[in-house]
Amino acid sequence: MEQLHLQSKGLKALHETNPLLVSYNIEFAEVTGGTFWKAYSPEEIAGTKEFDVEPTGEGITAMYKDLMQYYDPIDLSNEKLRYLAKELGEAWIRVSGTWATKTYYDFDGSTGGQVPEGYLNLLTKEQWLGVLDFVKAVGGHLMVSLANCPGLHSAEEPWHPEQAEQLFALSQSYGVPIEAVEFTNEPNMMEETGFPKGYTAAHYRRDHDLFFAWLGEHYPDCLKVGPSTTGGDNVVFGKPDATGTGGVEQLVGEVANCEDLLEGTSEDLDVFSYHYYNGVSERLAPVLPSGHWSAEEALSEDYLAVAGNFCQTYLPLRDRFVPGAEMWVTESGDAGGGGNTWASTYLDVPRTLNELGTFASLTKGVIFHNTLAASDYGFLERVVFTPRPNYFAVLLWNRLMGEQVFASGEPIREGAHVFVHSRQDGKAGYAYLIVNNSETATTSVTLPTAADLYLLAPAEGNPRSSVMTLNGQVLQLTNSECLPELSAVRQSAGEVELPPISCAFILVDAD
Repeated sequence: MEQLHLQSKGLKALHETNPLLVSYNIEFAEVTGGTFWKAYSPEEIAGTKEFDVEPTGEGITAMYKDLMQYYDPIDLSNEKLRYLAKELGEAWIRVSGTWATKTYYDFDGSTGGQVPEGYLNLLTKEQWLGVLDFVKAVGGHLMVSLANCPGLHSAEEPWHPEQAEQLFALSQSYGVPIEAVEFTNEPNMMEETGFPKGYTAAHYRRDHDLFFAWLGEHYPDCLKVGPSTTGGDNVVFGKPDATGTGGVEQLVGEVANCEDLLEGTSEDLDVFSYHYYNGVSERLAPVLPSGHWSAEEALSEDYLAVAGNFCQTYLPLRDRFVPGAEMWVTESGDAGGGGNTWASTYLDVPRTLNELGTFASLTKGVIFHNTLAASDYGFLERVVFTPRPNYFAVLLWNRLMGEQVFASGEPIREGAHVFVHSRQDGKAGYAYLIVNNSETATTSVTLPTAADLYLLAPAEGNPRSSVMTLNGQVLQLTNSECLPELSAVRQSAGEVELPPISCAFILVDAD
């Protein structure tokens, strides 16, 4: 059993975090309608049936037919969706993803619904206005990435703003300006991300400068964010093995590093960005076995360390290429490839909260969860928008954890992942988050003063439950589709025990 002694005063202040730390993505494929990851069955989610996909020597592209399905556009006007998004609080909303790189903006309807050559998707004016209405309704801040595909230009032809101007101008005139932009999504995967044939890092550097120079001239208030890489730079995507780094390059071949994309560019960025996934899901495991973690490993120290390792890998790159800037994780989730079978269950809550605590301790920035309401890693279930355990977890984070970050004085170890912030309610004292990732041992906590306890645990003690409890009460919407009361249990000074596989927010009063 781990023993923790909490403090009511005297902890070392580290820095302040971004108040919009908890933000999220909406996939371009959701807005336009299109193919996305096929949903797991209830049995696969519960772990009673193994997910099975036939491996192929032809790579991931050949497997897509079995892994993907078509989805209609998301209804961003849905009142339940807007209510739940607004309850999360002020946030950045990134509309991007792989599909963004190959989407044509058909705002005048001139295509007649036919996708132009060199693109894969169409975005209509009505669909984009739906995005803008949603962002406005929930009090969000809009971020995008842009098209950069064969339909716009060839590798040897420079990027031009014909399409970008449409997106920026419509958003600005509608009163919901694009406030931050990444030139493209995951550019270090080159052609695999949708770029023109033969496109190289040199072509990217050329177009980076062209785009951000254009942006600075026409939309100077928009934050320049990048490079939005995934993998490369010796990042371990999953678990290392004897044959490689566990990197995404095993999936797509050529992968550029940050240096390849940014060294020698003349247009400076305002924010440094990268993508983090703890590994790849069961969907991609056959082609990247070293990148997949099993459910039995989801509470391990090695697994929970990945998010922090990513951050520490990118910190010196941030300092080199965008010194003094914030760091944004513009895609984040348990596993690339739509999430693991357990992504929608309680089993992913310790990882999510541990990521927030670790990242906030290391640097100032924003984490864009992938996604709000698409696939298995979404905060909300697709179409019906039922909140999943991770939704309630980050909702409590936003309501309880303040912006000032403190050193906990406790080393990270099994049963004791401890993070300390100021209290969001503005009162003196501290807001603690403690993740007990042990599957067998309780964690004993000594409270120095009276405190409010918010104890999260899986329903019926099943880590793969799709339902989470707060202080023993099931967290679910009321019959009128409203959030339940998220109430604490008042604790006197003294001992409190946190059961195995639980997460606790504890608001400690000042002396």
